[in-house]
Amino acid sequence: MNLVAQIAMAAAETEQHGNVAAETFIYGVLAALVFAAMAVVGLSYRHVANRHSAKAEAYAEKHGKGGHGH
Repeated sequence: MNLVAQIAMAAAETEQHGNVAAETFIYGVLAALVFAAMAVVGLSYRHVANRHSAKAEAYAEKHGKGGHGH
């Protein structure tokens, strides 16, 4: 038996026939968790300007600018 045949037989013996989708499922779960965490951070900034609208209006009245400086 030559070297190429021995390598081929060794590779065939160690080959595993698993379910690739099940083996890589954790990557999808991790990606979903990362995107969910980013969504929570993004949603935490909703209506930040509205929380401070009284300050913005007071500043605009004091400095004579209409609106938020636009």
